[in-house]
Amino acid sequence: MSVLTPASEVILRHQEQFHSQHLLFAGDLQDNLATEIEAASVRVHTNQYHHWQSLIRQLGDNAYFGLVADSTFTKGCNTLIYYWPKSKHEARFQLRNLFSILPPGTDIFVVGENRSGVRSIDKLMEGIATFHKIDTARRCSLFYGQLKNQVQFDQDNWWNSYQVGDAVINTLPGVFSQDDLDIGSRLLLSTFDAPISGSLLDIACGAGVLATVLGKKNPDLSLTLSDVNAAAIISSKATLLANKLKGNVVTSNVYSAIEEKFDWIISNPPFHDGLKNNLTAAEDMIRMAPNYLKSGGKLRIVANAFLPYPELLDKAFGRHQVIAQTGKFKVYQATKK
Repeated sequence: MSVLTPASEVILRHQEQFHSQHLLFAGDLQDNLATEIEAASVRVHTNQYHHWQSLIRQLGDNAYFGLVADSTFTKGCNTLIYYWPKSKHEARFQLRNLFSILPPGTDIFVVGENRSGVRSIDKLMEGIATFHKIDTARRCSLFYGQLKNQVQFDQDNWWNSYQVGDAVINTLPGVFSQDDLDIGSRLLLSTFDAPISGSLLDIACGAGVLATVLGKKNPDLSLTLSDVNAAAIISSKATLLANKLKGNVVTSNVYSAIEEKFDWIISNPPFHDGLKNNLTAAEDMIRMAPNYLKSGGKLRIVANAFLPYPELLDKAFGRHQVIAQTGKFKVYQATKK
């Protein structure tokens, strides 16, 4: 058995209930329990591309990557195991999608860390299903309910928009900075006070705010945006469209789907996977950046000041600069020789 999260360990305490069930795993999956659990059948829906890449090795077509699940994929599933994400709004979005396609009577198990807000499940799903806590361990809670009736779900009802200067930002639940521009990204954008040109890659683009703001200020800039999150990919496309900008939006685990070299790589890199700190993506982005920069190309990122990026930058590039900082954030730049 692979290394499991505390939430999955709680699920395994009840594994005898799943032996004859047709399982659908969904939500904020952080491990490969779905490939190891004993059940009549297992399918997984995830909106995280890097998790899907790991799952398809053993599940093949029974693992699906996308923003929303559809009834064709979930047909035959009679038990849902849902991992609660850190955003309640994202949980509501995902669960209402699933409850619009799963049949009434579906058994529902919802698990998550207590600090994630999972204990609000009964209130959030009032009138749709009644949930009862059936276990608590490893600072996680497991709830059980049964779907009463299918609900209506329309993805278009979940959009949010806000302005950054003259740029319109369109976001869906689960996207970083869903409601407003975060402080770190604002600091990073403030360092681009002079015009830039050439080609730019925005890694972990979220709703596409960095590339969009810079693209509007620099009309000749060639834009590529990438993310692992299906909601971020769709949000970025909508943001570019709203601002009448052209750009290539790529689903990619860091550089996994990137083939060209750029004059600029920019990012406000994530250091969480769910609620856990995880620097893997940011470390890979820095370490491999010289391979995706043209000669003289620059990597410019913003990060919490306590994160260990200076050593990584020096190892990858030979040196780096701090071009802006506050008490909490630093903007780093490194140039390919």
